[in-house]
Amino acid sequence: MTQNLQDYIPQQAIPKINELLDHDHLVVKVKAERKSRHGDYKRLPNGKHQITINSNLNTYRFLITLIHEIAHFEAFKHYGTTIKPHGLQWKRTFQHLMLPFLNPGIFPAGLLPLLAKHFKNPKASSDSDVKLAYALKQYDAPNDKTFIFEVPLNQVFKTYNGRAFKKGAKRRTRYECVEMTSGRIYLFNANAEVELL
Repeated sequence: MTQNLQDYIPQQAIPKINELLDHDHLVVKVKAERKSRHGDYKRLPNGKHQITINSNLNTYRFLITLIHEIAHFEAFKHYGTTIKPHGLQWKRTFQHLMLPFLNPGIFPAGLLPLLAKHFKNPKASSDSDVKLAYALKQYDAPNDKTFIFEVPLNQVFKTYNGRAFKKGAKRRTRYECVEMTSGRIYLFNANAEVELL
């Protein structure tokens, strides 16, 4: 297993992950936290394939992200480069790869119903599923981050890049927030993580 992945995923998942990663042309690297993504997949110029995953993810989010990226690799192998990155072929591949992991030996019982619902039609990011993202956050190490939906109306907060906003009203699924310096309105997903000011 590459770069001690067993330190980052639930122990019961290790044998299945070893099977999925048994490819000569696939490299997995664990990286420092990136604010804009949990992981990524790319085909390298030398013909090999690389997956990177953020080291700061809890074991359950790490496993989901790893399988998400393996699904990109498998979809690329089976369907070629013309498919949409998170299109139907990727979704079906992700569902197929994830199914053996959806059991109480790997995930806590409280996460399983949320995961089952999410994987009926997986999105490009598990963060877009507010209930699942919130449930997964409960397994994170304590931090000073808060989800937007938890922030009181008119409360000022800052984002990962240091910009300050004031929380406004909720539209259908996202919140209108006013940037303090420019007065411009931005829309935030309900589960965007921010720091209160």
